[in-house]
Amino acid sequence: MNKTEFVDAVAAEAKASKAATAQVINAAITVITKALKKGNAVQITGFGTFDIVKRAARTGRNPATGKEIKIAASKAPRFKAGKVLKDSVK
Repeated sequence: MNKTEFVDAVAAEAKASKAATAQVINAAITVITKALKKGNAVQITGFGTFDIVKRAARTGRNPATGKEIKIAASKAPRFKAGKVLKDSVK
């Protein structure tokens, strides 16, 4: 399901216009993104938690040459599904 299909499905479920639904979904994504940029987690009860994971610097290998390379430390977003979501998917 892509974003357009998601907006269509949410609009149908909420019996709202697609334009209004798209604005709300875009706003939610923006709020989550801003919170993660600040280093805050976003927990939506019954759905899951968005947070940031710190990855330490490490040594890797270039698969083409086999030569060792240094991989810099980084941060990455992570989503952890909540119990209700996990149970509903089983």
